[in-house]
Amino acid sequence: MTDAKDPLRRPRRFYTDVSLEPDGEGFAVRLDGRTPRTPKSHPLVLPTRLLADRIADEWRGQGDMIDYNTMPATRLAHTALDVVPKARAATIEGVARYAGADLICYFADHPASLIHRQEKVWGPLLDWAQETHGLAFVRTTGIVHREQPPETLARLSNLLEPLDDFALAGLAFAAALFGSAVIALALRDDRIKAEGAMGAARLDEIFQEERWGVDAEAESKADAMAIEAVMAERWFAALAR
Repeated sequence: MTDAKDPLRRPRRFYTDVSLEPDGEGFAVRLDGRTPRTPKSHPLVLPTRLLADRIADEWRGQGDMIDYNTMPATRLAHTALDVVPKARAATIEGVARYAGADLICYFADHPASLIHRQEKVWGPLLDWAQETHGLAFVRTTGIVHREQPPETLARLSNLLEPLDDFALAGLAFAAALFGSAVIALALRDDRIKAEGAMGAARLDEIFQEERWGVDAEAESKADAMAIEAVMAERWFAALAR
């Protein structure tokens, strides 16, 4: 039996109907006519109807008990409402840190088949980042950290500064998920989809799995990552409408 004091226990579902209503310049999720609130007591109001509908679907999909582990968009909305507004500089700095050690800048020195795959998948993304956003990343071989040009990181920060809290929260989430600010930007800009982002972020792991097989733990982590990658793709798509 779950301890009543256990903070991780799942709350019982307390609502029947889930709906949306315009609220100011956004759209509010309503549970039996009432707007749920974030952990910091902000009303769950989203900037676009499509994003509000995505989050409402998570609430509709709950059973007798509410499992927030199955509600990644709702959790990210909480971050956008509770955390980002008071920590924009820190959030931008966090994305820049991922750019400073971006996963797709670290190419292998062997075997040739892995190098070829990295060139095919990562190379075009790095070219795109430079051509589209003026972000010139330095590629390196091996795993030893290589500093990225300060002007690249400064330009990235300048690109992120005008974003609203929801877009910035999404980019910070995606950069952490993939270990790559470039992949996060490409997903936001619809340069790649969730499957492509996953393939780029897990390229080395997939290569090893093809050679040596997949263990249960790695498969479980990949499945969880795929769910969040799809959510991130839909998050950016919903903000664009």
